[in-house]
Formats: sequence, C-alpha cells, structure tokens
Amino acid sequence: MSLLVTGSIGIDTVKTPFGVSENCLGGSAVYFSYAASFFAPVRFVGVVGPDCPFKLAEVFKGRNVDLAGLEVREKSKTFRWSGTYLDDMDNRTTDYLELNVLAEAPPKVPAAFSDSKYVFLANTAPKLQLELLEQIKQPQFVAADTMNCWIESNLSHLKLLLKRIDCLIINEDEARLLACEKNLIKAGKNILDMGPKAVLIKKGHAGSLLCSTNGEQFILPAFPVENVIDPTGAGDSFAGGFMGYLVQKHKTDVKSLKEAIAYGTVTASFTIEGFSLNGLSTINRADIDARFEALRKMTSF
Repeated sequence: MSLLVTGSIGIDTVKTPFGVSENCLGGSAVYFSYAASFFAPVRFVGVVGPDCPFKLAEVFKGRNVDLAGLEVREKSKTFRWSGTYLDDMDNRTTDYLELNVLAEAPPKVPAAFSDSKYVFLANTAPKLQLELLEQIKQPQFVAADTMNCWIESNLSHLKLLLKRIDCLIINEDEARLLACEKNLIKAGKNILDMGPKAVLIKKGHAGSLLCSTNGEQFILPAFPVENVIDPTGAGDSFAGGFMGYLVQKHKTDVKSLKEAIAYGTVTASFTIEGFSLNGLSTINRADIDARFEALRKMTSF
C-alpha cells in the first residue's frame, strides 16, 4: 500500500541548551519520510535548489523511500530555517527564515505516484496543499499539517482544505487559534465541524489528544525521554510514525488510530534524542517496537 508525502526539505541551524547544529538537514518531508519508512514504503515529493548540500539518495540509502518526486530547480534556492530553543525545550524562537523554493509553485506529483492511497500534506501554504492533493486520483486517507501563519493569513484556503481531508494534525496553540477556543476538547469539536473526520492535537511533552466525529476521544502522554537534545522534527516524525503504521495495518478505524498515535509517539521520542536525523538513523524497527510495548505498560491500569 502506498504512502505519499509532500513537504519541505530544509537547511537548518538549530541552537538548544545542549549545543548548536549548523546547516544540518531538516524539513518536514525529510523527518516524516525517515520515520514512516520504518513501517511502510514512502513516496517522496519535494523540491530544492542546486544549493542543497545534501544527497538525499545517500540519506535514505537502505530505507524504502522512493525519491522519484524530488525536484531540483536550477534557478531556485533551498528552504532555510534557523531557530533557538529555550531552556524548557518546549518553546523556540525563529532567528532566520528564507522560504525560497517553498514560496514558488508546488512540485509535480509523478504520474506513477498519482494512485497513492495514503497521503500526508506536510506544513505549507493551504493553497499549495490543495494543488498537490488535486494531483492524486482517489486517495483513501489524507492527513495534513498546518501552522499559525496559515491560520492567520490563509484561513479561507485552509477551510477548503479541511473539507477535503480525513485527519488534521496540529499543535495545541494552532488548535486554539483555528477554533477560536481555549479549551482543547471544545477546540477539537469546533475543528471537526470544519470537515475532517479526526483531529490529532499535539501537546509537546504532555502528549497528544485525538478527537473524532464518532465521538471518540483518546489521550496519550509523551514517551518519557531523559536526554532531550533537539525537538526539531518531532512533530513530523510523529506524523510519519502515525501514517506509516496506518499504511502497514491498512486500517483507519479508531483502534488503529490509537495504535498509530502510540507508534508516532515513540518514533518521535527517538528524534528528540539527537540533532537532525541522528536520533532516527541509529535505531531500527525493533527499537521502536520495544518502546511501544514500554509505553503500553506505562499507560495501562
């Protein structure tokens, strides 16, 4: 079963209380794809400029990630981001941002990818997400991410997108902003009224909350990690583990969604233990399964 992701490829500089990682590989599609590839084959769609110093074929060597959708635009520049995390590691400031190629037209989905059944639209302008979704023939399950700036500046397109997707993955501040509601339970219900069948609200170290149109709610804490080095990419790794497991199981019922949230949670817990992809590139599926079982024991009573 096919899983397609469209999103950013970035050149990041990250500062945390534990150090600095300059000009490292980042981007939503990169983290998502690496995380999802532990569970299922991934079809990667993204775009960079010739200034990109990373050879993604080497980055994903040995992973089941099809890079046929990677586009290099000769007259463009790669997305760049620099940020600093505060001591609590939950809050960060953006020091520098260059959208570059992300401000241009979206990449084309290869014809061979147009039959993808599971689709993740990583964070970018809602109008571009809609254009990308139009290139998929008959998707079975579509999830999307968004952020504050799109809620504030592109709400009309975002509302159109919400009517076309099955699941919105969003953090708690974004959920409150989108729903105009401080209470997260009420915020989740308000967002469901906008179109998606499920809303997955990420709460950082406090875990996540699932609200669905059938009235189901599910709360799961984050996996406790002793050494949080860099939270960058945790949300995208969470989404990758979540979607990857759904593809592996080929089910999207409530039970499967709950299991997928747990797998997304533990996958993200490895990401935050290193800069860039270091936390994910040093593990295997058995490591993820072991933390999944540990999380199950911690949360059962």
